Amino acid sequence: MAPRLLIVDDSPQFRAAAAELLAGQGLEVLAMAADAAQAAVAAACACPDGILLDVNLPGPDGFTAAALLAGACPRVRIVLTSANIATVPDDVLKTCGAAAFVPKEDLAATDLGALFQPDGAQA
Repeated sequence: MAPRLLIVDDSPQFRAAAAELLAGQGLEVLAMAADAAQAAVAAACACPDGILLDVNLPGPDGFTAAALLAGACPRVRIVLTSANIATVPDDVLKTCGAAAFVPKEDLAATDLGALFQPDGAQA
């Protein structure tokens, strides 16, 4: 079964493009949210398997949102993304509960299915 994903980004255009990209890679988009509060509601309704989460959100940023979402859904795989950041140090990823960071410009060339697989699972 394909991982069920939540997309969190304040841009409706990016959310739509990301949903199309993820579906094209065989992934299921469960829900979309524009900020951390909407993401928390969506995650509470049905914990997704993965979350594609923008770092630059209004209100709590993506790092804060990742930590909250990881606490609410302990098995979730969070992949952070941003158009304004080139890298995120591993210690920051671990601190906020994210599994990976992929710059927005690299999303289309990335095997997102593999990133959203649980640890040790085959993509």
